[in-house]
Amino acid sequence: MNFPRQFPIRFRAFTSKSNETPKGNVKAFEQIPGPKGPLGLGNIFQYIPGIGRYSFDELHRCGEDKYRQYGPIVRETMVPGQDIVWLYDPDDIATVLDDRTPGMYPSRRSHTALEKYRKDRPNVYRTAGLLPTNGLEWWKIRSELQKGLSSPQNVRNFLPATDKITKEFIVRLKPNLESESQNSSSKSFLIEDVMPLISRLNLELICLLAFDVRLDSFSQEQMHPNSISSRLMESAETTNSSVLPTDQGFQLWRYFETPAYRRLRKAQEFMEKTAVELVSQKLLYFNEDQQRLASGEHSKSLMEEYLRNPNLELNDIIGMASDLLLAGVHTTTYSTSFALYHLALNGSTAQERLFREAKKILPDPRENRIGAAVLGSEASYCRAVLKETLRLNPISIGVGRILNRDHVLAGYHVPRGTVIVTQNMISCRQETYFREPLRFLPDRWMRETKEPTHPHLVLPFGHGMRSCIARRLAEQSMLVLLLRLIRSFEIEWAGTVPMDVKTKLINQPDQPIRLRFKPRPV
Repeated sequence: MNFPRQFPIRFRAFTSKSNETPKGNVKAFEQIPGPKGPLGLGNIFQYIPGIGRYSFDELHRCGEDKYRQYGPIVRETMVPGQDIVWLYDPDDIATVLDDRTPGMYPSRRSHTALEKYRKDRPNVYRTAGLLPTNGLEWWKIRSELQKGLSSPQNVRNFLPATDKITKEFIVRLKPNLESESQNSSSKSFLIEDVMPLISRLNLELICLLAFDVRLDSFSQEQMHPNSISSRLMESAETTNSSVLPTDQGFQLWRYFETPAYRRLRKAQEFMEKTAVELVSQKLLYFNEDQQRLASGEHSKSLMEEYLRNPNLELNDIIGMASDLLLAGVHTTTYSTSFALYHLALNGSTAQERLFREAKKILPDPRENRIGAAVLGSEASYCRAVLKETLRLNPISIGVGRILNRDHVLAGYHVPRGTVIVTQNMISCRQETYFREPLRFLPDRWMRETKEPTHPHLVLPFGHGMRSCIARRLAEQSMLVLLLRLIRSFEIEWAGTVPMDVKTKLINQPDQPIRLRFKPRPV
């Protein structure tokens, strides 16, 4: 994907104060450039399929277009009274994300239809959950739920199970391959789309780590379109695809059931039903599991951690279970898919170097295990591969916030309550901030060749208190998969180049992940 070059290279001093403007030079909010729509009636019509020039599925292209037209700050009126300010300058991004207004918590406007769905069901949910909730209510549940996920030691406790299941996945890959030359000497195999297989792996991991349940997602029964595994993956994708269209515009779904809200409701009903069943099962066997845990026969799942917490109600736990099923499958799947795409296109450089690192860690992949110490010190290039992937293909286009107080951004006064969305994906592809920004260069993150980078550019998991609650778990799962897969196979890209993205809340590849696999000698 080749975005046009906008500005000459200029590496700046990295400081959150560089956007400060003398008070007399501050311009009014109304002067911020950007599209307002005809007669100021809003720009939402530009996102209507077949009519407008923009698309919710291509927000990165919309963002690049606005950056080219208006510069590093853009005010877009979606409908009258509903503005979004898009930020591209990392100094302005830092000003917003590092705000520490006393007594205030970072807020955002997102998942508003999901919020309505859950608030309409007080018998199941006490709050709308982590994704749409703001303020003190959000912090009360976040501060308790993060205890099982934010601690590095807690995440490391899940590593043996993650490595075991990932190893099983690598063994299963070969039977799932469609071989074009199975009886020939080439020994290469083709997968038309590896992405659904990675989704099944991540679903299996989430269910084991969160609920201590194996869905056996790769069994013949679970591969059926109407199985629990298949429907959970479909429901998560449907929900994520419905968030942006329902967040923006006139939100008519608040008054009657629109097609987008109906799709979200039906998807959530199935995910909710599954979450309730899984939590109920954990509750039923809770005492038995505690006895097995005391005897060393059992490892603690996330749900057990939450059920033991006196500050969490059952409704909170069900909401978190639903959120894990919603956010824990496709985010890691898409990020891993982008990494495999880049590695496949850079076989003689990045992939070969990653293979050498993986071979040191797993001399015999059938026998060796990946330990916590290994991921911390010996997998430095694998971490660089992942970070470079997330620079070029972040989980979302940026980070959303609602300003808790007035700010001066890019010389403009931006009042409290304004919706801000950072455009990190676009900024990370500019020569302003990165050398050869469109090239996949993991070495830029290695200690010996690291380049100066603004700390508020690459933020794939968000930032601060509101960052992804399962970041460490997601990173661990992706690192294990990349190490084991590249240790076992040489991969070649068999799809179209370049691969673009679809911005359905979380960025996903716009085509199947078509890869040719060649088994490596043990």
